[in-house]
Amino acid sequence: MSSRTMNTSSRDTTSSVTHFILLGFPSSPERQLLYFGLFSVTYTLTLMGNTAIACAVRRDRRLHIPMYIFLGNFSFLEICYVTTTVPNILANFLSTSKSISFVRCFAQFYFFFSFGCDEGFYLCIMAFDRYLAICRPLHYPRIMTKELYMGLVIFGWSGGLILFLTPVILISQLPYCGPNIIDHFICDPVPLMMLSCSEDTTTQLIYSTFNVIFMIGTFLFVLCSYFLVILAVLRMPSAASKRKAFSTCASHLAVVVLFFGSVMVMYVIPGSGHSVKMQKIVTLFYSVITPLCNPLIYSLRNKEMLTALKKIFGTEQTLHKI
Repeated sequence: MSSRTMNTSSRDTTSSVTHFILLGFPSSPERQLLYFGLFSVTYTLTLMGNTAIACAVRRDRRLHIPMYIFLGNFSFLEICYVTTTVPNILANFLSTSKSISFVRCFAQFYFFFSFGCDEGFYLCIMAFDRYLAICRPLHYPRIMTKELYMGLVIFGWSGGLILFLTPVILISQLPYCGPNIIDHFICDPVPLMMLSCSEDTTTQLIYSTFNVIFMIGTFLFVLCSYFLVILAVLRMPSAASKRKAFSTCASHLAVVVLFFGSVMVMYVIPGSGHSVKMQKIVTLFYSVITPLCNPLIYSLRNKEMLTALKKIFGTEQTLHKI
């Protein structure tokens, strides 16, 4: 009987916390305004860069091939990814309360990490596409049909949204009875689990296992794909073909290192002794800096993309003159 009473009271405490306080980057009001300006510029540049790539892929018929279709979707995904967190970060710089409701916090948690998973899937899809194009060039048109690449596009968007339902539901069902202060700038699952009134080792184990399987699995898939690609490139007789293949793969590998390097530091072994300051820096790197760098990495090393972007901006300049 006492066990039932304890379970009932545990469920009741779940709803006692109605909002959380995101401390963000505690500093003076002047410093907060400076941060607001820096984040606003970064967010604007990220939106502009990724929108330009997505529009270039959509408008230029020469880019209507799987590699660029995946890249266009990846760029649009980056826009969704940063928009789940940065507007709220900007609002907090100007706010004194820095409060976020329980529902909004877990909605941010769900979409931010779901889109993060989707990015991992898209990096795998782009690695698989490069593997087929370079290692199996004669079979590429027969394998990479419209049905397959459209299916991969749908999987890239839906995979993370489906997979991350379980961790979010489990963590949201933990009892939260106070305190409600999160020393972070986003609703991160690790500090959220630390705020729970009871230590649920099962939820922590499921979450850690999920991260390890996802991160190690996707990283190894990408690594193996590019290892086979590099071997194939080294066997190419033409120096020009080697340069073109290495140029394309170098951009993809740079994004892979930026994404997986920072994320694996944080989430493969959550709560593994990282200081709060280090957690914020690493999270800032993969949530804000990486989406800003990706358009530059993909466009500066790709002649077809640069040509398409110049065409778009050239058209816009002509329209302004008229």
